[in-house]
Amino acid sequence: MSNAATQLATTPPPQVVQDRAGFGALRAELHARVADQDLAELWAELVPGERRTLLASAQLDTREVRTGIESMPKPDRDAIRAAIRRMSQYANRLRDRLEGGGPHQSQELAAHARQALEDGNTRAAMHWLAIIERGVA
Repeated sequence: MSNAATQLATTPPPQVVQDRAGFGALRAELHARVADQDLAELWAELVPGERRTLLASAQLDTREVRTGIESMPKPDRDAIRAAIRRMSQYANRLRDRLEGGGPHQSQELAAHARQALEDGNTRAAMHWLAIIERGVA
C-alpha cells in the first residue's frame, strides 16, 4: 500500500454571468406574479369597499372581503385578476373619452373668459360665459 494520495481532477466553478438587460429582475417579477405576490400586495392595500367591488366584479362571494388572497383558491385569484384587468381597461377608456386627447372645449372657453376678466373686458367675459352656459362647447 502506498501512502501517496491521488489528486482528483477538479472542475472549476461555473462562471457567474452578469444579469443582461434586466433578465434577472424580469424573471423574479414573473415568478412573483405566478405566485400571485403582486395580487397579494394590491389586495392588502385595498379597503373593504374596494375589495367588495372587486369580488362582485369577479362574481365571487362579497363576504370574503376579510379573507387573505393567499388563502383563496387559484381560480378565485384568477377571477379577481381578470376583474382588475377589466376594470382598469374600462377606467382607461372612460378617461380617454373624458379627456378627448386634450383639454375640453369648455376649459379653453373658460380660459378666454378669465383672460377677458383680467383685461377688464366684462362684455367679452360675459360672451364666453354665455357660450359655455348654452352648452355649445
